[in-house]
Amino acid sequence: MNLDLTTMAIARQSADGVAGWAAGLVDTMGGPGAGLAIALENLFPPLPSEVILPLTGFAAGQGVLSLASALFWTTLGSVVGAVALYWIGALFGRDRMHAVWRKLPLVKSSDLVRTEEWFSRHGTKAVFLGRMVPIFRSLISVPAGVERMPMPLFVMLTTLGSLVWNSVLVMAGYWLGDRWDLVETYVGVLSKAVLVMAVVAVVAYAAVRLRARGRAAQHRRAS
Repeated sequence: MNLDLTTMAIARQSADGVAGWAAGLVDTMGGPGAGLAIALENLFPPLPSEVILPLTGFAAGQGVLSLASALFWTTLGSVVGAVALYWIGALFGRDRMHAVWRKLPLVKSSDLVRTEEWFSRHGTKAVFLGRMVPIFRSLISVPAGVERMPMPLFVMLTTLGSLVWNSVLVMAGYWLGDRWDLVETYVGVLSKAVLVMAVVAVVAYAAVRLRARGRAAQHRRAS
């Protein structure tokens, strides 16, 4: 093992310790350590794949593990984490989802029904492409579980989508060498953009609902 890997990772990262923690796992366990880190990243999205995956690619370039091992174990870890989230959604279930939804302000049951209908039509594309979108790459597994997407189909789509995402970031770290942390910078911008768009969508949805309620109240008073 290359004992400088952890030192270099820590030196290039802030005090949050994510890179040092991931580098320690890879140093100690090799490919399985990278897989474990990515499985946990799926379950806890604040753990950034844009740090773990390029770092694993850098480790492959340093001979800590092979490139094939890096891709295999990180993809396996992605699938394991996604399956865990799928079962959380499946155990929570559609009935509980509707019960919770009815208690939320500014939403209607018909909105959830339309969302379910949309997922029924486009769920395969959502799961596959969602694995390549920061933030949503973990969250997409939950509605797949709620809607009970067939497990073989879910695993296949998750594996393919994860392999694409993981390959891009692992290979970037492999090619960039000790500049692997540049990947975090660019993917971090993408993550922030996705988060901003999600917040804007939620705010716009709430504004539309509030306006509709106001008009309904005015109509009742007028009549």
